[in-house]
Amino acid sequence: MGVLCTLFLFHQVQGQTSSSTYSALGIGDFNFGGLSHNQAMGGLGISFGTGWNANVVNPALTTQNTIFNFQTAFNYKRINVDNGSSNSLVDGGGLSYLAISLPIKSGKFTTGMGLGQITSINYRLKVESPVNNSDLKASNFLEGDGGISEAYVNFGYLLAKNLSIGFHGSYLFGSSIRSNQLIVYDQNNVEVGQPSEYYERLTVSDVGFKTGIHYVLKASEKSNFHVGAIYQKLGNVNGSAFAKLAAIGQASRPNSDGDLIADNEKGSIYIPNRYGFGLTYEKRNKFVVGLEGQYQDFAEFTNFFGDPLSLQAAQKVGLGVQFIPDYLSFDSRWKRSTFRAGLEWMQTPYYINQTTINDIGINFGTSIPVNQLSLLNLTFKAGRRGTLDNGLIRETYFNVAIGFSLNDNSWFYKRVFE
Repeated sequence: MGVLCTLFLFHQVQGQTSSSTYSALGIGDFNFGGLSHNQAMGGLGISFGTGWNANVVNPALTTQNTIFNFQTAFNYKRINVDNGSSNSLVDGGGLSYLAISLPIKSGKFTTGMGLGQITSINYRLKVESPVNNSDLKASNFLEGDGGISEAYVNFGYLLAKNLSIGFHGSYLFGSSIRSNQLIVYDQNNVEVGQPSEYYERLTVSDVGFKTGIHYVLKASEKSNFHVGAIYQKLGNVNGSAFAKLAAIGQASRPNSDGDLIADNEKGSIYIPNRYGFGLTYEKRNKFVVGLEGQYQDFAEFTNFFGDPLSLQAAQKVGLGVQFIPDYLSFDSRWKRSTFRAGLEWMQTPYYINQTTINDIGINFGTSIPVNQLSLLNLTFKAGRRGTLDNGLIRETYFNVAIGFSLNDNSWFYKRVFE
């Protein structure tokens, strides 16, 4: 991976929620952050949720949704990529998620459904390196797009007073396309031999699940402690792969000349289990502060062809706060608004040139009442990923998400009076 020191990026706008250079490795960037209101609090969502937003990080918290809720958001991310000698800008954005919560028995049993992104891949790279024991040099143009999405159904059930459990079942789907075009030049920059291209398309279709638990411990008349935990199992995700080595522009065509490596071959990738735990203190309708952590050992990851990669355990820690000036205010929309902030640190799965790639970010956000029940959600994040040490890449990024949380209590009242 030392060739990353000569990496350049092409400017590209894509319908992706991530455009990190590091998404070229493994299965891409994994979504640890939840929905926009979770992201504004450093990803907090295992131990705390509200009834005004969908709760998908911990399915046990769906019991908080006592009225119908529909939530969506759009995401835009801009990254400055620095390799130590030059800088490039890359950006991407698109629809982040759709989520619906439906109370079956308000406060006791709630179900939900939605669409979300589990992993994302979006990169454009140019890598130049010398050919060993010669005067030749090789130029590699690498591209990748796609990822794994989920369509899910979740359930939350109040098992006992202050204790809820939840289940989140996912249908996993999506495709990722990667290509590597190789051109060899002599010392006069004249092409040598036939330029070639490696093309790979992986399509997945399988199921996975996540379970959660949440407990509320009363601290005083107006305050609570919240404890939550999640376990997500994806395991062997089945799919098919097409891979071919051919002349540039021909590798993606099944009937063209070239070396066919996999012709819609059936197989699987192994995605390791994820664990999460959180603790939150809440002063009801006023103030929230929480600390959460997640762990996923990507050293266990294997790709479609059974090859282990140089990945490591991913760990994420998030600290989040939430504040409402006066939720009963009738004369000020801002006093009824919810303000959020968070810090998050992540040891990513990427381990390159004996170096761990870390990601640290600061988050801000607000939920502004649009009417009596619905909200406009705004989230901002600024952060840094990677390092210039050992010939690597440092990314400085800015992310903004704009979304809506539409609530309607007529669903509940209709069920009561029918």
